[in-house]
Amino acid sequence: MAMLSAYRRITVKIGSALLVDRKTGLKRGWLAALVADIARLKAGGADVVVVSSGAIALGRTILGLGRRQLKLEESQAAAAAGQIALAQAWSEELARHAITAGQVLVTLGDTEERRRYLNARATIGTLLKLGAVPVVNENDTVATTEIRYG
Repeated sequence: MAMLSAYRRITVKIGSALLVDRKTGLKRGWLAALVADIARLKAGGADVVVVSSGAIALGRTILGLGRRQLKLEESQAAAAAGQIALAQAWSEELARHAITAGQVLVTLGDTEERRRYLNARATIGTLLKLGAVPVVNENDTVATTEIRYG
């Protein structure tokens, strides 16, 4: 942690495998430990942005979809069920440290179209100014190509 104290803004990327156990769902203890580290970084003056995967993986568990190959609409449904649970988990764990979470869902199109990119960037910047931790994830409920290949 000491080596990170020199940085003003830190982005933490969390992949699905770190956050979700395919059999039991969300790894709540692991998330709690990570959030404690994030709280220490914020207490040291850093802005923290979280990029969190896991909506589809968590939704698979919630909806009982197992490990089989999913159709596009099943992946989108898993994302819808998983994203709400994922956002709630981030919000609850950050709240234990008196930190507000702000959910930012983006699509590939949001990064390709300048106006939408600037809107997302402004939202993240405002959340940081207000002391919140933006939790960014791809909006897999409407993504198509990205789910198939991403």
